[in-house]
Amino acid sequence: MRSILTRRDFVTRAACASVGLALSARRSTAAQSGTSGMFVSLNGALTPKVSGADKIRLAAKTGYGGVDWDLGPAKTAGLETTKALFAELKIRPTITNLPMARPLPFAGDDAAFTEALKPLADDAAFIAGVGCKKMMLVLSATSPTPKDEFRKLVVQRLSAVSEVLQKANLRLGLEFLGPLYMRQGPGRDGQPRTPFIWTLPETVALAKDCGPNMGAVLDVWHWHHSGGTVQDILDAGNDRIVHVHISDAKPAPAEEVRDNQRVMPGEGSIDLIGFLQALKKIGYADGVSPEPLGRIPPEMSAEEGAKLGLETTLAVMKKAGVA
Repeated sequence: MRSILTRRDFVTRAACASVGLALSARRSTAAQSGTSGMFVSLNGALTPKVSGADKIRLAAKTGYGGVDWDLGPAKTAGLETTKALFAELKIRPTITNLPMARPLPFAGDDAAFTEALKPLADDAAFIAGVGCKKMMLVLSATSPTPKDEFRKLVVQRLSAVSEVLQKANLRLGLEFLGPLYMRQGPGRDGQPRTPFIWTLPETVALAKDCGPNMGAVLDVWHWHHSGGTVQDILDAGNDRIVHVHISDAKPAPAEEVRDNQRVMPGEGSIDLIGFLQALKKIGYADGVSPEPLGRIPPEMSAEEGAKLGLETTLAVMKKAGVA
């Protein structure tokens, strides 16, 4: 069941977050580059009311090493302005979303998809120009058609995306969704759903079929709820792990798990130590983004949320020997 944050809990945690400001400043170097090369990147789940340049500035102010940044506002500001902002603040543009509007890339006809590839080339050049090397896309855990048929379509379209991104030396991470309710039960139309891809091994296999610059966004929440293992991470290897999301989970029956029940790293029962040590073993040396969906109370400020995410993530990374 979802943990309820009382007013006393909130005040206590807010006070701790305030004390953590000084700690965050002192730990800035660790956040920017841990002993493993991993660094903490600010995720929008911690700061739902802050985006664009404000999120970049907040990440730098609170001691993050990078930020999961927003392409739309950056394009509005312009390439040189955005590039200068990252340089001035000395913070990394860790990852941004694949800028292909829904229902693409997997729905719509081939003509619409082909047309959408044209602006993708310009967006890829912008992203590379900023200094970012990767993007991400969330995979549906279900298929609108038989699995094999849908997989062929996905491979075809992601292979085309891969070719565009390779020209800008960019990688694309595919995030799989692990909880049971996301792949079973009736869909919005009331009809049974067909499970598609919802584990790390299948995501890696899909990535390999689509291009050398394709891989997985490894979200520990989805890894845990899909029954993922440390061996799955070791088997995937560093070449196929593009980005990492971290949070934690309280024990709950699989059928009751919902995506907005996450807690901060270290507050639950996921084997985060084994998870992070496996990443270190394969040589992962990039961003780790705290994404505790549902955990940040509405009354918590963006700065307090950012500090809380940084402190709890660094604490777990330190225990794992990667920070």
